[in-house]
Formats: sequence, C-alpha cells, structure tokens
Amino acid sequence: MDEGARLALASIAVGLLVLGLKIMAYVMTGSVALYSDAAESIVNVAAAVGVFLAVRLAAAPPDRNHPYGHHKAEYVSAVVEGVLIVIAAAAILNEAWTVFRAPREISLTPVGVGANVAASVINAVWGLLLLRRGRALRSPAIVADGKHLMTDVVSSIGVLAGLAAALASGETWLDPAIACAVALNVLWSGAMLVRASVGGLMDEAAPAETERRIRAAIATHAEGAIEAHDLRTRHAGRLTFVDFHLVVAGDMRVAEAHDICDRIERALLDQDADIVVTIHVEPEDKAKHAGIVVL
Repeated sequence: MDEGARLALASIAVGLLVLGLKIMAYVMTGSVALYSDAAESIVNVAAAVGVFLAVRLAAAPPDRNHPYGHHKAEYVSAVVEGVLIVIAAAAILNEAWTVFRAPREISLTPVGVGANVAASVINAVWGLLLLRRGRALRSPAIVADGKHLMTDVVSSIGVLAGLAAALASGETWLDPAIACAVALNVLWSGAMLVRASVGGLMDEAAPAETERRIRAAIATHAEGAIEAHDLRTRHAGRLTFVDFHLVVAGDMRVAEAHDICDRIERALLDQDADIVVTIHVEPEDKAKHAGIVVL
C-alpha cells in the first residue's frame, strides 16, 4: 500500500473519532449548531472512504480498457465528495428550520464543549498534514480531503463563538441562525471542490509556471532540431501529460531525430518524474516559425 492509500485509510479512522466526539457534543448540549457540525463530520467519513477507494484505483497500472491509467479516479472522488457536502448542507438547513419553528433549550456543558474543541484540534492537525502530503504526492483527492477538513475547523470555531454569544445574550434564535451560516459555508466549500475537480476531468492545462519550465527545457535540449510548436499539456491526478511537434531537417536520419527526442524527454523527466511525453517529429517544410525556438 503506497503513502496516498495509507493516508486515506488513516483519514477514515480520524473521521470516525471526530464524528464520535461531535455527536457527544451535540447530545450533551442539544444545540442545532453543534448538530450541523456533527452532520458535516458524517460527510467527512463518507468522503474519506471515497478517497481511499479512489486513491487505490488511481494507483492501478494501465490495462487494456484504460491504457492511459486510472489517475482520473481521484477527480471523480472529489466530485462525489462535493455532492455529499451539498447533501449535508441540505440536512443542516432542514434541522435549523425545525428549531426556528420550535426553539429548544441549549446547555454548553464543559464536557460537551471540550469534546467539540478536541474534535476541531484533531481535524486541524490532520487536515494540515493531508494538505502538505497531498500536494507533495500531487494527489487531488487527498488535497481535497485536507481542504474539506480545514473548512470544518473554521465552521467549528464559528459555531462555538456563536453559541457563546447566544447564551450571553439569551437570544435562542442565534443557535439555528449559526447552523444556517455553517450550511452556507459548507455549500461554498463543496462548490469550490467540485469546480477544481471538474477542471481535472476536463483536461485542464498545467499551470503557467509548469508550462514555462517545459518550454525552457525543450528550447535548451532540442539542439539539432529547428523548432517545436503546438505544445499541449494536461493533468490527470499526479501525472502531467505533454505533447508537441518537433521540426527537424528533412534529410535528418530517423536515429538522429530519435536521439533528440530522447534528450528532451530525459530533461523533462529530470524536472518531474511524473510526466508523460509524446513528441511528433515533422520535416522542416512543416515549420510554423512560431512556438518554441531551439537554442
């Protein structure tokens, strides 16, 4: 099992622990705002299971039906997580509306508040770890899980602050109002998560800085060629796919052109081991006199 799968599996255990603590906080206080916090943690657990399955599938080698690999499974997982977030937000809003119509007494007992604070601290530590390792591993699913946990931490802090204000002022309507605010925050994070994942599913180009490094490597290591044009890039999980046309002299031997291609590919792999390069060699009459000038 690779590091990504181990992180995803550990996220399930962390999510179950945090969920238990938040349910305890809700039961001991009767606060619908803390109910909303617990409902979001249910999504965290479901999402962690989805991330584990997606990371395992993404690590599978290419096969006959998927010759380019299974890396996009992580984007599908992130989209599913976004949908689960929307469902959780709807459940929170429904419970908040119920309490608006029939207010209930809340009690911020030390044990209840302590359980929620402990859950938030665990989420913050684990969320930061997922963000750091997910970016290092270039795993969209693990990064998405980390972002979701950090959103949960912000929601929890807001919930506790709002509940303290509700008790201090005696305004019981603040409890369901806080829950509504949490639901809207959850919806926003879900929308941003889905948006980022759709970009990967739609073969979004590599970041501008990555493309700049790719162009520089081609220009520097394509000695013997005339130019390179029609460069295209796309992301699929941790992999970056690169393809372009390389123009060489019409009378150049195939072996010489192949050596140039090998040299470029080695330079790109030195920059990023998770890169897949496809080069289409063309004779000089196909030159567009635009694109990448060979140094």
